[in-house]
Amino acid sequence: MVTATTEPDPFDAIVDAPFDSALSERYLVYALSTITARSLPDLRDGLKPVHRRLLWAMRQLKLNPSDAFKKSARVVGDVIGKYHPHGDQSVYDAMVRLAQDFSLRYPLVEGQGNFGNIDGDNAAAYRYTEARLTKTAVQLMAGLDEGTVTFIPTYNGEEEEPEIFPGLFPNLLANGSSGIAVGMATSIPSHNVHEIIDATLMLIDNPHAEHAQLMEIFHGPDLPTGGVIVDSPEVISRAYETGKGAIRVRGRFSTGKDKDGNWEETGIEKLPGGQWQLVISEIPYMVGKSKLIEQVAQLIADKKLPILEDVRDESDEQIRIVFVPKSRNVDPELLKESLFKLTDLENRFSLNLNVLDDTRTPGVLSLRLLLLEWVKSQIDILIRRSQHRLAKIADRLELLDGYIIAYLNLDRIIEIIRTEDEPKAVMMAEFSLTDRQAEAILNMRLRSLRKLEEMELRRERDDLLAEKDELEKLLESPARQRTRLKRDLGNLRKDYAEDTALGRRRTTIAEAAPTVEFSMDAMIEKAPVTVILSAKGWVRGASGHEPLDKEFKFKEGDGPAFALHAQTTDKLLVACDNGRFYTLGCDKLPSARGFGEPIRTMVDIDAGAEIVALLVYRPKAQLLLASNAGRGFAAEADELLAETRKGRGVMTTKPGVKLAVVREIPAEHDHVAVVGDNRKLVIFSLEELPVLAKGQGVTLQRYRDGGLADAVTLKLDEGLSWKMGGETGRTRTESDMRLWKVARGAAGRLPPTGFPRDNKF
Repeated sequence: MVTATTEPDPFDAIVDAPFDSALSERYLVYALSTITARSLPDLRDGLKPVHRRLLWAMRQLKLNPSDAFKKSARVVGDVIGKYHPHGDQSVYDAMVRLAQDFSLRYPLVEGQGNFGNIDGDNAAAYRYTEARLTKTAVQLMAGLDEGTVTFIPTYNGEEEEPEIFPGLFPNLLANGSSGIAVGMATSIPSHNVHEIIDATLMLIDNPHAEHAQLMEIFHGPDLPTGGVIVDSPEVISRAYETGKGAIRVRGRFSTGKDKDGNWEETGIEKLPGGQWQLVISEIPYMVGKSKLIEQVAQLIADKKLPILEDVRDESDEQIRIVFVPKSRNVDPELLKESLFKLTDLENRFSLNLNVLDDTRTPGVLSLRLLLLEWVKSQIDILIRRSQHRLAKIADRLELLDGYIIAYLNLDRIIEIIRTEDEPKAVMMAEFSLTDRQAEAILNMRLRSLRKLEEMELRRERDDLLAEKDELEKLLESPARQRTRLKRDLGNLRKDYAEDTALGRRRTTIAEAAPTVEFSMDAMIEKAPVTVILSAKGWVRGASGHEPLDKEFKFKEGDGPAFALHAQTTDKLLVACDNGRFYTLGCDKLPSARGFGEPIRTMVDIDAGAEIVALLVYRPKAQLLLASNAGRGFAAEADELLAETRKGRGVMTTKPGVKLAVVREIPAEHDHVAVVGDNRKLVIFSLEELPVLAKGQGVTLQRYRDGGLADAVTLKLDEGLSWKMGGETGRTRTESDMRLWKVARGAAGRLPPTGFPRDNKF
């Protein structure tokens, strides 16, 4: 009889729960998985799971430094097949980084083939490259066969992998780590091994040592690409005391001789004819060389670095980036500062000592706590190694005792073996042997029965007993454990001493001088220029100071409006009758070979507005502003500079009222003269004129009809001067102006005889 089996209803498995709580529970599981099993390094060996599994797989493949290389594809295949079920490309990328000497201070993988470069080029595919472990990786994994760490099942339960690596190499600080988890991140730069060991030895001797004492030995990051750390010792110390901070790293200029003939890192290479160039030999960590050069080239193309002519990459095995200045007169220090400010030649490396402790709990630790926790873990590994060795010694001593009993009773042992059907049981009963001892005696080879072998067994037994005694003393005494750890660290330090190629410090700690504040104007080469603005608003700049009365060429139907002398480093103030001021850089003016360009393509002047003034900006100068309605005020020139194309509104106007007069006020002037369309003149003290940033201003002169014709400032003692008409071009001066001096806002009286008929000063 066949019974039909019914499939369970899938809807029976649905759990009725609030969506938000179900989502938060599941997201928390994901977040914890990301934190503990992917993104944060373990404090004890400084590795994330993918790196640990890579090195473990390479060890299983016997890719030791003395053995032959094997294809990277073989390693990646083993890793993703046995230990790390993730994408092959991500695993290979992790392996490539372990082999790059510009990414890791102490590489853990030795690569053969194209493993990428500092330009940012990718490594070749894993079928083309080969790899094996470095000596450093072997030191990090030392002790794996000595019971020092717990082995855990792999993801499918078929294999085992170590929970951490027990080696004495301080990988967390030596090679650093970076990663982003859910809600937390880590960023640890690399450091110098002999400095890490020296700081650790200090803490072993004195666990209560202060942070400041540690920082006398431990100087800060030692990055794979070298460079210069320019933060003050106080800033660096504070970052390591809290476990969080940011450290400024600069590229290093090549070595050269200063003016006194001493070698220093000036970066300046002298060329024939007084020319020079700036050379960089090291770039900041994690900055791609090609990206940096593209960045500088873009600044040159955008004219944001006008004192730089060119940038060249002349690198081979050593980095050599050449910066060519615009001229030999450029200040080298200004060029350096501008490169630091505008490019990645100076960048910030964040410090965030966020790691997993021995309970897999994440936390941000100070340098002192981090080293103390690492010492604690190494003491634990030392104890586990000693206990494992004691167990091995006990096993061996048991066998040695059995062998020695066999030698002492050799004839009887042979007789039992030859005559008894079950010799093992008889031997165990007669000589009080254990099962392992009896089995070992039965498995002995005949040639082991020589007299010399007995002496060697007794010597081995004595040696093992002495070693056992030492290990038992070690386990009983924390002081002995610290001494043993210090001795082992001292031996490791020899491989990374200051005078070794691998141990020599690459990054210099040198506090930079206060940053020189500079503007873009400082990077413009100063040269004379004649500015010409036509009546229809076409502007141009002619090289040199041309005579202002020269007949310049204009388009048909156009003519002159303004012409003035300036320097390429100057800024121009353009005032329009709607009360708005615009700013132009003289270095950005179009060439005078043609008719120039419309000024409205450079600044956003309203369609109906007319330009009433063009003048050179002088810092801290004051300008007299007056409208055709007879109102005005003084304005600070610094307040008139506009940072955008839209300009800056200064004088408030309304229908029928326009800005009519803009004049610079010389420092020695003390009075204001105003003349109206009605040909009335009034003079009043400059002190009566308010200084405003914006507004309509105050009444300068009162009118019944008409409005203001012109306004000017003067020194009362020198009187008022104006040009006479006719061919002579004489200037007339009226020295006594007391008749016209009144309070501001008066109607005034007719000007002196001979005053120009157009009512203009």
